[in-house]
Amino acid sequence: MATKTIIVPEGMEFIRDELGYAPAVQVDTRLYIAGQIGRNDQRELVAEKEAQFVQVFENLKRILETAGSGFEDLVEITSYHTDMRDLPLYMEVRNRYMNGCYPAWTAIGAASLCGAPGYFLEVKGIAERV
Repeated sequence: MATKTIIVPEGMEFIRDELGYAPAVQVDTRLYIAGQIGRNDQRELVAEKEAQFVQVFENLKRILETAGSGFEDLVEITSYHTDMRDLPLYMEVRNRYMNGCYPAWTAIGAASLCGAPGYFLEVKGIAERV
């Protein structure tokens, strides 16, 4: 039988407690990471586009580290973009964190994210520790 663990980094408890879902769920050696957006620790949207992209990856990093993983363990990521012309900036920021890791990647255009203006990016992923 598989072992399932809810992963909730410090400061992200509101996601579970108020919004009703887990930032990530670990099933044995596989980690399913919910879509991360560019909110900081004060739950505020980071407005500037590059800084927002960085915040998305910082949020992913916190989840990965809480689960005892790292970016090198990502096997798949899906990114959602309100403007597909942002892909070069996205890839630049992503590469700062991936550091030579090459998970499978799908980019999807979205009319809006989080039902509010100003969100440019959301990223979800799957990591596997071997």
